Amino acid sequence: MTPAKLWLQIFLSGFAVIVALLAVTLTTPVPYGDLSRIGLMSDRDFGWKTTPPHVDPEYLRAVPVTQADILVIGDSFSMTNRWQSVLTKEGYRVTTIFWGQLDERICDDLDGWLDLAGFRGKLVILESVERLLAGRLDNTQTCAHMRVPFDAKTKPFIEPPAEVPGFALNWNAKLSSGWHTFWNTRRAETTDDDNAISGYWTKARSVPDGCTMFSNRLCNKALFFGEDDDNGELTPKNAEQMRSITQAHRSRSIMWMVIPNKTTVYVAPDRSKDFVTALLKDGLGPDLFSFALDEKRKIRDFFLPNDTHISMQGQLVLGARMLEAVRKILPAPPGKAS
Repeated sequence: MTPAKLWLQIFLSGFAVIVALLAVTLTTPVPYGDLSRIGLMSDRDFGWKTTPPHVDPEYLRAVPVTQADILVIGDSFSMTNRWQSVLTKEGYRVTTIFWGQLDERICDDLDGWLDLAGFRGKLVILESVERLLAGRLDNTQTCAHMRVPFDAKTKPFIEPPAEVPGFALNWNAKLSSGWHTFWNTRRAETTDDDNAISGYWTKARSVPDGCTMFSNRLCNKALFFGEDDDNGELTPKNAEQMRSITQAHRSRSIMWMVIPNKTTVYVAPDRSKDFVTALLKDGLGPDLFSFALDEKRKIRDFFLPNDTHISMQGQLVLGARMLEAVRKILPAPPGKAS
């Protein structure tokens, strides 16, 4: 074989490989779940199929902090404004900021900081997912001064899909992502063990009675975030930290809204059990752990199968549960039944 023919053969072989990789990637569904995206898992198998409920945009708008009855300090579980919309629909005026804006902490001068921002409301809801709460509490123990300006938006920080995403060519993916997605998904489908997708912290785990709880095609399994396991469970010490924070800020009522990890809800229901007991004993906030364990069997896709977050239909039920808790502290707004 002449050098020219050898070079041409190598070139054509390489070109064929590139074309094949491109074809596989382009036809791989564009991921619409955070776990399918970071873990390179196919939403053809793990994507949800239930149509989200419509919420009137009027109830998704927050009010300026100077008009708010309730301030939410939350994380990504509060970024769509869906659970807050239940409070808004009942007449409560709500504004939301996020732990990330506050360097994952609140500080000793929180009350003065809120006064300076013009907040005259009587309730602060501190919302945190289970896996991140311990770190936020530890950060708070060593923070004396709030050093960032108050900054809240009136529109949702994230606008979720209004319907199941349709097919689209996956132009923005890396050339090799379709190939990796194919093999990761195949391994998840053919293996009974938990699958840690190397470097991306996504696990495909079997879920007992999964097809009664999830709408994805491979509904006996769902995707979970590795940090749920790695960050450990909450303890009574964490509840004591929360109680100390509540007692240090008496100018307003503080309600803790601790959302259990997806892994806790579907795989390890006894996680953080002692923490929940202490939370309820001290009256720090509602028991969303037992709530989630109940709702996962009532609402298909309470948590999304391809995502670490609660679905939009789940968020509305979560909002109804929070409304019950809020009404124990704040009276119903004028014109609303108590």
